[in-house]
Amino acid sequence: MNQNIDHDKSPSKKITSKQVVALVGVILLVLLYLVTLIVAIVDTSSSGRLFAMCLFATIAFPLLIWIYTWLYGKLTGKRAIGDPNGQEQDS
Repeated sequence: MNQNIDHDKSPSKKITSKQVVALVGVILLVLLYLVTLIVAIVDTSSSGRLFAMCLFATIAFPLLIWIYTWLYGKLTGKRAIGDPNGQEQDS
């Protein structure tokens, strides 16, 4: 029962820059939520300012990631997932 299945030659998946940026974004958001929780629990003199910074970063990081993917699509000529005009290119 010798099967000629070669498991060593399976195609390796290439990690794209968009996947790296998305993973970094997810990690940053999880860390921000964790820091926000800790700042909300621990009461220090600067906790209000830190809390506001975490909330700002929660909005700013995804926006910056979207801008990166949009610019990447524009500069390379590829369709970006966040491109508002991306649907017109497919038709």
